[in-house]
Amino acid sequence: MAVYGNSNIVMKAVVLAAGEGTRLRPLTEDKPKGMVEVDGKPILTHCFEQLVELGADELVVVVGYLKQNIIEHYGDEFEGVPITYAHQREQKGLAHALLNVEEHIDDDFMLMLGDNIFQANLEDVVRRQQEDRADAAFLVEEVDWEDASRYGVCDTNQYGEITDVVEKPEEPPSNLVMTGFYTFSPAIFHACHLVQPSNRGEYEISEAIDLLIQSGRTIDAIGLEGWRIDVGYPEDRDEAEERLQGKQVEA
Repeated sequence: MAVYGNSNIVMKAVVLAAGEGTRLRPLTEDKPKGMVEVDGKPILTHCFEQLVELGADELVVVVGYLKQNIIEHYGDEFEGVPITYAHQREQKGLAHALLNVEEHIDDDFMLMLGDNIFQANLEDVVRRQQEDRADAAFLVEEVDWEDASRYGVCDTNQYGEITDVVEKPEEPPSNLVMTGFYTFSPAIFHACHLVQPSNRGEYEISEAIDLLIQSGRTIDAIGLEGWRIDVGYPEDRDEAEERLQGKQVEA
């Protein structure tokens, strides 16, 4: 189940919400995918609510496609927490999107993809980031082996540390995949600057994470407890809505 509360955690939260959401059409013909409603409110509202409850003291939102819809809807604060907008003019991957917020971040921060719905142990990731031994942490999920090639796939050692990350591999090294919630130190920005375009022509966050690992940084995998849905297609929106309405919790 979701774990939140007054945890004395204070951290900026970055939300990536610049994508067009072409696979979500017709739902995104007149709005960015973060503004698609799930259970009566936009996906971004779900994201913001969780991040504020986790202790976010500022929301830094990367916008792009139909960005005015987001800016006009939320304005400059959410539940008393200030919002800063960063503009990604071209959508070239998550590492590219993240670089748009570099000037706004000077300490450890949370990162959430603005098209994910979570009912999960996000606070465990944030707490791990606060430990001296961890340079970064993120939520990982076991999926069916045949589905793993759709995601960023992780390999871990016996201590639960990430040893390798591969984006959408043809032959996945494991069935453990990244979800859309991470915590990082500002070191991730240096790694993002070094990332080269992938075969898809995008600057992948998995490549930046792999560069951190190669530089000797410790990155911890936190197993998903609960559920999350990446709202990529209309049927994903429907499933997320059914789970939220039914208050389903899956291990």
